Amino acid sequence: MQRQSGFTLIELVTVIVILGILAAFAIPRFTGLESQARIAAVNGLAGSVKSAAALGKALWVANGNATATSVTFEGSASVVVSASTGYPTAAALGIGAAVTDTSGYAATAATTVYTWQLSSATTPANCKVTYDTATTPPTVATTTSGC
Repeated sequence: MQRQSGFTLIELVTVIVILGILAAFAIPRFTGLESQARIAAVNGLAGSVKSAAALGKALWVANGNATATSVTFEGSASVVVSASTGYPTAAALGIGAAVTDTSGYAATAATTVYTWQLSSATTPANCKVTYDTATTPPTVATTTSGC
């Protein structure tokens, strides 16, 4: 009499059911990580914007240019600043030039507000960083409800 080795149909079905149950719990956790990663990216950009604004002001003060309208970042990058406050303006040549790596973001400028929206977000309009020069020092705010 020969004895065959292998798994029975019941054993195979049991393993497939267990893997299905595990996958049902694991998939929602991984989708939650994507949202958390986008929120972290927005918060990281907000930190970069705050640092760039502070650096622009520090360079303006260090140069003693109480009426200067631009400062030079790292060699040749000229950043437009407000002549009255020394902070970068809310424009592409202002804070947009001071923050150098914004890949993955769409930037828009208004009169006193510069906005970066995360392009890969679920709702980009609600996953953004704003730089508002209406106050001194400028306000940097994040919106993460659409990430």
